[in-house]
Amino acid sequence: MSKSWYPIIDYDRCCECGKCVNKCRQGVYDKSKMPKPVVIHPEGCIQGCHGCGNLCPNKAISYAGDNVNNMRRRRMF
Repeated sequence: MSKSWYPIIDYDRCCECGKCVNKCRQGVYDKSKMPKPVVIHPEGCIQGCHGCGNLCPNKAISYAGDNVNNMRRRRMF
């Protein structure tokens, strides 16, 4: 588990499909808020995991601690 790696949701891009919430088995998201992805347990995220972000149809998930992909994302917008 990681304290320096966790998902960050861009709610302007999020379509609230719930795929990320359903994917995560680490309890990172608040399932009671579903389908809206609300991060309540960021330290539960596994370092380097992109499981929820890979499922996001709108690419609304980036990760704290993912300097390489966050730099690429900034160049795209």
